[in-house]
Amino acid sequence: MKTILVTGASAGFGHAIAARFLADGARVIACARRLEPLQELAQRHAGRVLPLQLDVTDSSAVAGALADVPADYAAIDVLVNNAGLALGMAPAQEASLDEWDRMIATNCKGLVHVTRAVLPGMVARGSGTVINVGSVAGEFPYPGGNVYGATKAFVHQFTQNLNADLIGSGVRATCIEPGLVGGTEFSKVRFGGDGERAAKVYAGTQPLSAEDIADAVHWIATRPAHVTVNVLQLMPNCQSFSGTAIKRN
Repeated sequence: MKTILVTGASAGFGHAIAARFLADGARVIACARRLEPLQELAQRHAGRVLPLQLDVTDSSAVAGALADVPADYAAIDVLVNNAGLALGMAPAQEASLDEWDRMIATNCKGLVHVTRAVLPGMVARGSGTVINVGSVAGEFPYPGGNVYGATKAFVHQFTQNLNADLIGSGVRATCIEPGLVGGTEFSKVRFGGDGERAAKVYAGTQPLSAEDIADAVHWIATRPAHVTVNVLQLMPNCQSFSGTAIKRN
């Protein structure tokens, strides 16, 4: 039975990813700041979910929690670094430094600390998959994307540098980069709880779903051991690339 660690597992992508692996018979370490949804998941899958209340921005908590994982969950086969968020869409000259700091702390610092805690065990066992949730925003800039997009560019490049370090180790890393995804808390969090504004992001579209992302993550993790998927980028069919911006007088 494989063991999967998923951060940000209380809702959205993380919850769907945990459910997808559980449906495949895996055992899941479900991490998030909110404990109750994790406990509910554990109740539905008796003996196969370890609910772990964890704020990835707390470096000492990350190190302590992952060092104390019970022996039957300690050999992690797949790490899904899903915890992350976007805050605000103000232009850089008006944006909140507190929001910038929080995005960097979660999307970058939290991700690397969790990875560093799990990676030595994978390398020692000669097998493992690290899947980092990036975004198309890491490649394609847009007004208001400033630090959020920059953090996802970091996730992309960190993943590629992991593969450079892990060559021949039996451990591999992938950056999955979704485009427009609906049905999650992402935009509501970004707009400070304004559900009406968040809903407008998806109006008139058929976006990807959290289950689409979970299915893609599961596919990456189940490739043969000799296959590394460096980057997997996906968008809904209603989304594509736009032209460059032009300021006219």
